[in-house]
Amino acid sequence: MKKRIGSLNDDILFNVLRRLPTKTLLGLKCVSKGWCHLTSDRSFIQAQLLNMEPILSGFIFQERFKWCNKDINTISFISLGTEQKVHRMVFSFLPEDVVVLASCNGLVCCRSCNPTQDPAIYVCNPSNKEWVRFEWTDYDKHASIGLAFDQPQSPFDISAKYNVVRVKQFHNDYEKLFFTFEIFSSETGEWRKSNEICHCNNNLIKNKGIYIGGVLHWLTDGDEILTFSVDKELAWLISVPVPAVEFKTVPEACIGESEGKLHYIMITEEGLQVWYLEDYYESKWTLKHSKSLAVIEEQYSKFFCNLHKRVTQRLTADMNPWMDPLVFKDGLLLLKVSAKLYFYHIENSKMQDVCTIAELAPNSIFCPTVLPYSLSLVPLIQS
Repeated sequence: MKKRIGSLNDDILFNVLRRLPTKTLLGLKCVSKGWCHLTSDRSFIQAQLLNMEPILSGFIFQERFKWCNKDINTISFISLGTEQKVHRMVFSFLPEDVVVLASCNGLVCCRSCNPTQDPAIYVCNPSNKEWVRFEWTDYDKHASIGLAFDQPQSPFDISAKYNVVRVKQFHNDYEKLFFTFEIFSSETGEWRKSNEICHCNNNLIKNKGIYIGGVLHWLTDGDEILTFSVDKELAWLISVPVPAVEFKTVPEACIGESEGKLHYIMITEEGLQVWYLEDYYESKWTLKHSKSLAVIEEQYSKFFCNLHKRVTQRLTADMNPWMDPLVFKDGLLLLKVSAKLYFYHIENSKMQDVCTIAELAPNSIFCPTVLPYSLSLVPLIQS
């Protein structure tokens, strides 16, 4: 296997480099043609993928207009590194401007920007600029999309086998709402409709499908989380840890993944809470982290003033939340407070100033799509 690398077939070099994180390897491609050849070789990628779990490198951020049919094509990347935090994430390797929909283990799912005459979905790997395009029949700009992709587990196959799941909501004859599921398989290259339906009178919010252990999860505007097992094609609803009626104001919430478990993050007048799911079928949650607004304000007085008052003060039902958890991944919460973004580290309760909204894009902040992103060498195109 390693002999295919040619002049750089030294076992020591191969074994050292395959243990390096993806970000470092992408930088090493510029050292020489030989190093670029080595790190691009499929046998090397096989070894690196099996040795290295995806590491969170930052968050993809794209704003959306709440009422306008036109899309915003500006995409930003909020880095976790010590260098400049905000970058313009360039998808110029794709043939058109796109709107990001979902991310999973280094792959990103996008769709064509509106207005468009030929709507399509793209699955791409921004790290190596490889992409696959397929037509989106029955196009719906507001459709909720989930991307399911597991890192290759076999040293003999590193092909990116993924599924794109589209969730649609309908009314039945009794005016009750239910969800249906359509699946695009990279192996067949076709869409097909699942027989599964899930009765639910709530709407999906924040348009993110969180993929954990073969199951996609969507947050609803009720007290439930919609789930769909991709392999078994089974859907069910999970109750959130604390119903909204327990609080004076409607909680601001998001869902995410850490240590292979589904997490639910909520902010109310009582403070910030982080729960993780122990049992899917009994909707059993455990409180992992809790911090009152008063304590947060005391610890980070340079960031916040009158935090409790501002969080609970809601002028109208449609008021843009003053404090909003946007996305959670691997113990890190990206939090919007007024017109600024912060990292909140759950493990040590550390708050970190990130940027202002104006640094991301000079457009609407009513309903941004925010996705976790990890660098990956996985190829999308067959050699």
